[in-house]
Amino acid sequence: MTPESIDDASAAAPNASADDASALLPRLRVIEDQPLESRAAAFVQIHDRLQATLEGSVRDGGVDTSNSHG
Repeated sequence: MTPESIDDASAAAPNASADDASALLPRLRVIEDQPLESRAAAFVQIHDRLQATLEGSVRDGGVDTSNSHG
């Protein structure tokens, strides 16, 4: 499985859910079996996806992360 196919599989469900969480460990196991260069790219994709999900959750939840003290 290539990093692109891992990212394509995770792009099918844009919002974090229990299914996404349960799919993370198998995805990590697939990545760990890849050559080092491929692993690095795949881990970056997972990191970026998780970061975007977390940032989206903060925005969607109405939490203001901007600095309004000034």
